[in-house]
Amino acid sequence: MRISRIAFGCMSLGDEDTANEKILHQALDLGINFFDTADLYAKGMNELSVGKALKHHRDKVYIATKVGNQWRADGSGWDWNPRKGYILTQVEKSLQRLNIDYIDLYQLHGGTIDDPIDNTIEAFELLQQQGKIRYYGISSIRPNVIREYIKRSNIVSVMMQYSLLDRRPEEACLSLLQENNIGVLARGAVAQGLLINKPPKAYLNYSPQEVEKAAAAVQALSNNQRNTAQTALRFVLHHPAITTAVAGIRTIQQLEEAVGVFKTPLLTENDLSTLQQAVVANKYEQHR
Repeated sequence: MRISRIAFGCMSLGDEDTANEKILHQALDLGINFFDTADLYAKGMNELSVGKALKHHRDKVYIATKVGNQWRADGSGWDWNPRKGYILTQVEKSLQRLNIDYIDLYQLHGGTIDDPIDNTIEAFELLQQQGKIRYYGISSIRPNVIREYIKRSNIVSVMMQYSLLDRRPEEACLSLLQENNIGVLARGAVAQGLLINKPPKAYLNYSPQEVEKAAAAVQALSNNQRNTAQTALRFVLHHPAITTAVAGIRTIQQLEEAVGVFKTPLLTENDLSTLQQAVVANKYEQHR
């Protein structure tokens, strides 16, 4: 799959189909061809809305969705379920909601080292053989889980959080995935907005003061040629292992900013060094 360097994270879409269709069509017009949703989002309504909007553009788009989080019957929350039987039933529901014959990229929406991993892989392999999915991957930040899927499966991608405030993937995961020719779909480039416009607060292992320092470094490298969001995106896209930055887009302005990143100046080595030195790179403490 030749996917755009900016992908549309559909979780940020609202409940209004007409508004969603407008922004998704605008994304298409601006060159985005990869749209990522999940059966978890809005209890399946997100898939429905994405499916309606992209119905007449199937030959131009790659549609990705995720599975593994099972809503409780009372709607109070969800439980983790990576078992083969569950995946095989849920893919049918996703296909129906999206109104498509096959899913371009079907992703396990999480994962732990205690999962029945081979059983999970069997489900994805079977779905691929049946033509219901083209490719499969995982959405996980856990190095121990990622290593097992690299060893045991034919995943083509890993979706993981990566930003100036979450450099944990740099320690081992990004190079390992690059060596194995597995794509990295990076989410969270602006760290919940903390790098661009939200008031500083504790984030992962960083104090509010450290978050403020990172945001100040992003701000210092931003100007009328490249705003803060674009600087944060440039940082993520600079790493050679990153295939695409999955941007959670709510507004036309956010869409235009994200796609406009390629008209902005590249980060220089000095710029990169300034950002990297703003805060000490964090590392995984668990799931190593």
